[in-house]
Amino acid sequence: VVAFLDMLAWSEGTKGKGDDGYNIIVGGSQFNDYREHPRKLIDLPRLGIKSTAAGRYQLLSKYYDAYKRLLKLSDFSPVNQDKIAIQQIKERKAYQLIISGQLPAAILQCSNIWASLPGNNYGQRQHQVADLTAKFVEFGGVVA
Repeated sequence: VVAFLDMLAWSEGTKGKGDDGYNIIVGGSQFNDYREHPRKLIDLPRLGIKSTAAGRYQLLSKYYDAYKRLLKLSDFSPVNQDKIAIQQIKERKAYQLIISGQLPAAILQCSNIWASLPGNNYGQRQHQVADLTAKFVEFGGVVA
């Protein structure tokens, strides 16, 4: 699961940046206070959208609010960002797929959450399953 989270961060373009992506705002700027989601609405004219995506897994502020209540979280800290991502993976029924090494199926199950995964129509750059698999393995994941 850790390898899948690292793969997601790589796919979303946050891994290795700032505080290993946990403090990245969509577009590349950083925030310094983990007490709350930064809630900055960023204009992305190239994509024709505005977004509040932030953190290692580029979570929108409206989803943070829901998961903060659901998981009883106190802040937007790295550990809580991980908890939210794992909850989202479980909700998409991809957790056991990851555990059993069924990576392509897990990616497909999660594609409606993360725009960088193939299989959605968000209009953003999507990575190929082969590239995601290579990163998953590089980060310690095992494919069946």
